Amino acid sequence: MQRHDSPASTDPDAGAAPSRLTRNDLRQILRIACGVLLGFLVCKVMNWNYGTFFAVYPVLLLGLVPVLSAHVIRQFLASMLVVSVITLVVAGGFGDKPVPMTLLVMGIYAWLFRCMTQGHLFLFGAQCVVSLSVQLNFVSYPQTDVFDIVTSNSVGSIITVGIAMLMHVIFPDVTPRTPPKRPVKPLSNQRHEVILATTVATLSFVVFQVFDLKDSLSAQVASILVLFPLNWRGAGMAGKHRAVGTLLGCNAGLLIQVTLLGHYNVLPFAAFGLWLGCLIFARYHLLEGGRPATGFGGLTTMAILFGQYLTPQQDLVYDALYRFSSVATAVILTLMAVYVMHHLLDRFAATRLQPLG
Repeated sequence: MQRHDSPASTDPDAGAAPSRLTRNDLRQILRIACGVLLGFLVCKVMNWNYGTFFAVYPVLLLGLVPVLSAHVIRQFLASMLVVSVITLVVAGGFGDKPVPMTLLVMGIYAWLFRCMTQGHLFLFGAQCVVSLSVQLNFVSYPQTDVFDIVTSNSVGSIITVGIAMLMHVIFPDVTPRTPPKRPVKPLSNQRHEVILATTVATLSFVVFQVFDLKDSLSAQVASILVLFPLNWRGAGMAGKHRAVGTLLGCNAGLLIQVTLLGHYNVLPFAAFGLWLGCLIFARYHLLEGGRPATGFGGLTTMAILFGQYLTPQQDLVYDALYRFSSVATAVILTLMAVYVMHHLLDRFAATRLQPLG
């Protein structure tokens, strides 16, 4: 069914060919693609480390949040401060104590997933979970400069907010958006979601620590993003979308690499390839209703490939091929854990997942 941002009688595009994308959607597509491009360029021109923070954060802020409000900005910046403090405390006080560190991380995850399940702080919790999982994995290795990664996260977050504000000025919405209604969740559903997501996220953290999977950043992020629906019914579909999106994103990265051949180290060429790929995936993302599905998976995959792994000395071929295999494995194992936890929690009335509406 076609969506409309305004009545047909007042819409200047009313006589145009039917489209599933509204004018607001087209503006959001441009905001996402140009926002990722700006973050990527800032990181590469300044020669900063951890390009993931500069390329992926615009995808999260511009792709998942169509309206930039003061409440959204406060959540995003608060997540930066909270993650920075937690990373410094965990790395400084528990870096050589795996059991206490795991218990502390589990408690932090429980708090963050509780913020997500309550709804009004979903962005804060989601951003913290993603950033924290990445940073805690990196800082667990002795060769990682803790202050460098914390600084990169902070600078990347601040720059992302500035980029988002600029994009909303250059490509503003044409008509006001109606905020979605949040369903009221019973307490049993909230307990179910918090316990399930916390347990699986902690298992993911432990697995990446035990098996020394430092180079599997996409797989680690995928294992967290799959949990965002906070239940088995949504996670199964999210896992499928994530795997397909990663496959498409890796193939797009390889196609750009083959097209550029030996010119991948020319920044304008690489930047244009990233922008064009993000433009296509952003359109797919909006056609899916702006949910974190296949298009969003392709966006984050391209942002990670170009932001973190593409350098003048290193192309994308190996990383793109490795990314999909690691993500597929991570998604399958995560869904297996979610399935087991779902059926275990459904055995008890206090944690049984009830249908909404």
